[in-house]
Amino acid sequence: MTGNDSPVLRVAGRPVARYVTRPELPHRLSPRPYLHPVTTLAGTAVTEFSPADHLHHLGVGVAVPDVEGHNFWGGRTFVRDRGPTELDNHGTQRHAAFQLRDPDGFVEELRWIAAGAELLRERRTVAVTELTGTAWALDFTFSLTNTTPDPLGIGSPATNGRPGAAYGGFFWRARKESAAPRVFTADREGEREVHGRGADWLALTGETWSLVFAGATARTRCDPWFVRTEEYPGVGSSLAHDDRVTVAPGDTLVRRIVTVVVDGRLDADGAAALVRKAVST
Repeated sequence: MTGNDSPVLRVAGRPVARYVTRPELPHRLSPRPYLHPVTTLAGTAVTEFSPADHLHHLGVGVAVPDVEGHNFWGGRTFVRDRGPTELDNHGTQRHAAFQLRDPDGFVEELRWIAAGAELLRERRTVAVTELTGTAWALDFTFSLTNTTPDPLGIGSPATNGRPGAAYGGFFWRARKESAAPRVFTADREGEREVHGRGADWLALTGETWSLVFAGATARTRCDPWFVRTEEYPGVGSSLAHDDRVTVAPGDTLVRRIVTVVVDGRLDADGAAALVRKAVST
């Protein structure tokens, strides 16, 4: 890794991801650490940062639109019976310290701050592993601990009245190309078929690349996938799909997502094989 604020993750000596810990961003974008660019082993970028269609989409990271009414996603807030609304309610994820830093990963402590107070303390563990000559895996775990004296409710636009918009949690804004990417699971294909459903893994394939996302714990696999391909290419794991999630004082919410990054377009058999290798590594 190099640089105090922009560590670079490497697989077999090759840089595959840059991690920005202290971004200089407008408060409206809910500033937070992120990975960008993330690339294949051949160097193809598979993330986008602050694209024109959604300025608050910041590569790969954790973003939650509603933590007890505070917006850690960025942009407008969906308000029941009003719709997307500009509010001065944005929070910030602040890098506190690295507990570990190596060329192939790190353990980071973060503070989730809103309205001048800490709501959550996060431990984020990120590691990269070579799988084949054309594939590597990003292992991303986040643990959110409620540091307030009261329960914290985590919600989404879906739980606040907007059907189909249960975004919030781990989120990957993918590379946008002239054609929408293909998206599929082991038994379903297409945005309408996979969005809002659970699946052990989900694949997104572009012109020359593939991403395969997998929940790496039983609890993570219970979260349905949030998927967009036509409007923009993005995949996330929904923390609050049908109902708000409550984190009691002192309790910790943990999720772990492993993403396989591949040169070339995978089919279902290839995606499943690489996921098995990535999660067992």
